[in-house]
Amino acid sequence: MATIHQEITFTAAPSRVYEALVDPKRFAEVTGAPTSGDATEGAAFTAFGGQITGRHVELVPDKRVVQAWRAKAWPEGVYSIVRFQLEPSGPGTRLVFDHDGFPEGMTEHLSKGWHANYWDNIAKRVS
Repeated sequence: MATIHQEITFTAAPSRVYEALVDPKRFAEVTGAPTSGDATEGAAFTAFGGQITGRHVELVPDKRVVQAWRAKAWPEGVYSIVRFQLEPSGPGTRLVFDHDGFPEGMTEHLSKGWHANYWDNIAKRVS
């Protein structure tokens, strides 16, 4: 099974990064893309105009986000698991990210997508 592991450091505090990841209004502001859902454990969400759908499996404010996550183009019923672990790093945040269970052959595409659609936007727009 393919996996992605990435570690990124942001200048923003963990609470700000957490908010950008789970609050649909804030996520839409950060990414510039339509987003819907609720920032509560067990709630469903959509991102990037429905290209991504999922559910918040575990939410530990300012520390951890675990989501069942899928791309619209994937076969019906196929979900992966994404984990965002947030750790204080000086005044900023060290994010440890793991993505497991996605379809074979998607590693490079998804790995680039996390940077372009998530990490770059958080770095530019969250302080």
